Amino acid sequence: MHIRRWLSLLVVPGVVAGLAVAGGPQSQAKPGGGPSTGSGLVFMVNPVQSSGDESLTDQNDSAAAVPESAYASVPIRNLDGSGYLRGTWATVDSATGTPAYSSTGVYDYDRHQDQFEQVMGYFWVNQAQEYLQSLGFGSTLPPILNSPFSVKIDQFGGDNSYETTKPFRIRLGKGGVDDAEDAEVIVHEYGHAVHQSQVPGFGTSPDAGSIGEAFGDYFGVSVGLAAAQQYGWPVRAEQACPMDWDSTSYTDAPHCIRRFDTGLTVADRIGEVHFDGQIWSQALWEIRLGYVRLGLGTKAWDTTLIASQFGYAADTSFAAAARQTYDTALARDGRKAADLVRQRFAARGISF
Repeated sequence: MHIRRWLSLLVVPGVVAGLAVAGGPQSQAKPGGGPSTGSGLVFMVNPVQSSGDESLTDQNDSAAAVPESAYASVPIRNLDGSGYLRGTWATVDSATGTPAYSSTGVYDYDRHQDQFEQVMGYFWVNQAQEYLQSLGFGSTLPPILNSPFSVKIDQFGGDNSYETTKPFRIRLGKGGVDDAEDAEVIVHEYGHAVHQSQVPGFGTSPDAGSIGEAFGDYFGVSVGLAAAQQYGWPVRAEQACPMDWDSTSYTDAPHCIRRFDTGLTVADRIGEVHFDGQIWSQALWEIRLGYVRLGLGTKAWDTTLIASQFGYAADTSFAAAARQTYDTALARDGRKAADLVRQRFAARGISF
């Protein structure tokens, strides 16, 4: 579960904890249609990232705890027309409080209202899927999570979130800063589902579990930065620092749940997947920076990384996964990119 610094964010294969709340959207009569594209207010990834203000605190969901400038109005796409937050790629199927509903497609709430987190959950899962599609997954590359993804909001009382596979869904907790208020938490969980979609049962060895946590952290940051570029949002906090809003309740400033620049190597492993995952995530981050220097760009690296994961074994080792990533980089991006991949993994003590 959520153990402060290491935030469990577990994959729970085949386990569905809890039932839909009575009166949730799936149990309500449809009062009338809504548009397929609406609008709503979300955090620009999270309030710490967009403001750079490390002094922000939760204050028990107070609207006054976060400045109005932390919100952005965004398009809410791919809705099914029911007026609820259900659509092609995301479905808020259970939540604390009244389900968000709009016959006009306008979902404007603040963080003091339960519906705000529902909008966050829907928007960021949809955004993550749209990012995968922008990389070619589902067109030139195999699809990933090619169906509506279930999101449960505030259904877990602890400060933790997790993903299950049968069916695919995430449950976002409400301890400390509610997890659905930080896009990097939401997308981290979706990252677990990405792995499970690509390699069913992924994560059955310590190294594979660490890779899963590392990819979730990296994917959360990458999707958030891509959205900031897409919508013109400010990024004023450290980029190599995931979940800086969620972690305000249990870390010192600058707030990060984990980091991509710890300098850890395989010699530092302690057998805890969140800690050990920082070995893998630092390699991913440094390769990302190297792809930019090579003129290939971050989207080329994200495409290669995610494409390589189709070839990982469910119980992969660091070395085997690094070799698969290297081979994919060589085939897709050429010798210089592949050499970069090998070098950055080797710097973390991962050789093949």
